[in-house]
Amino acid sequence: MAERLRVAAILSGRGSNMAALLYASRLRDCPYELCLVASNKPEAAGLSLAKAEGIETWALSHKGIAKADFEAALTATLEAAETDYVALCGFMRVLSPEFVERWSGRIVNIHPSLLPKYKGLDTHARAIDAGDPVAGCSVHLVTPELDDGPVLGQIEVAILPSDTPDTLAARVLHAEHQLYPAALSAYVARHLDADWLLEQVRDLALELPEAEEAPSHGSPAFKTKKGKFFAHFSDRHHGEERIALLVKTSGEDEMSALIGAEPDLYHRPAYYGASGWIGLRLDRKDTDWDHVASWLQSSWRRTASKSLTKLLDAADEF
Repeated sequence: MAERLRVAAILSGRGSNMAALLYASRLRDCPYELCLVASNKPEAAGLSLAKAEGIETWALSHKGIAKADFEAALTATLEAAETDYVALCGFMRVLSPEFVERWSGRIVNIHPSLLPKYKGLDTHARAIDAGDPVAGCSVHLVTPELDDGPVLGQIEVAILPSDTPDTLAARVLHAEHQLYPAALSAYVARHLDADWLLEQVRDLALELPEAEEAPSHGSPAFKTKKGKFFAHFSDRHHGEERIALLVKTSGEDEMSALIGAEPDLYHRPAYYGASGWIGLRLDRKDTDWDHVASWLQSSWRRTASKSLTKLLDAADEF
């Protein structure tokens, strides 16, 4: 099984969604573990549960200190716990844009509405008052704008004629406990999903002038129109355990130097290495997609015609 990603939960109260994440993490195939439960309220019930379950906890009251100081202390604690992702579980404070940007793409939240409907508070009353047939919950990435990040998953919950905000909230909470672990698991493990990795590569490769996708030996690959292949997508081919992008180097010296310097990132691909291709591993939790884009462009330049490279050179000048 792949190394589990380390998730820190941040809460202000009972932590029922934290508990859902915690107990889901005990399943054998869960891709994450809870490494920390943190709170702005030292008396929060969720902290007591986490301690009882053997999870590291941290608490600091936000009262009487500047937000920047609270978030600096929280950041230091998250980093000390080697946190990969942050999950908000009823954290009743608005995070600063600086904190959110620090964890951009790695901080998630669960919200009790079907976003983009009913951002903010009183979501159940607003859904009932609007006459909606369904309410629900959403897991989304956190961005500086409140409840506005990309949605990772949703569950609908029927609104009954007799519902009050409290009765509806109780049923939506059941849905939250199902949705949050599932959506978080899928998101943090996306770096092991070949389809997701290929989509990222495809988006970058097809940005290059006259690039097109075409199969090569039964695998996805990218070439210039009426030209040569400049990238191959390798999904554990030829007995490899890795999902990788094969790109063109200048030759044996460059390939050997790269592999020698970073053997966990680069490798000599079976059947391709003799032709100057190197494998760039993609199935890593910290894949640098700017680095991947740079390699795609470099490999494209090695295989494209001079007339095409002049187009890219002209574009780079702007």
